[in-house]
Amino acid sequence: MPTLDQVLDIALQLPLEQQTMLIEIIRHRQIEARRAEIAAHAQQAITAFHQGQLTPQSAETAITELRQFLSDETEA
Repeated sequence: MPTLDQVLDIALQLPLEQQTMLIEIIRHRQIEARRAEIAAHAQQAITAFHQGQLTPQSAETAITELRQFLSDETEA
């Protein structure tokens, strides 16, 4: 497998227009990969909820817990 430096060297040898196309292709693929990751996590959460592993809670409670989690994470 080529190293990142090798890939960059090859990419920089491309004409500017093709470099721009390559950047757009990579960006779109990253977006699609992230969407697939989010969808998989959502499906896991739905399955866990239906199996009774998660309990329903209000949006206010969920937001409060999320803020607390993020606050604790930044303090660590």
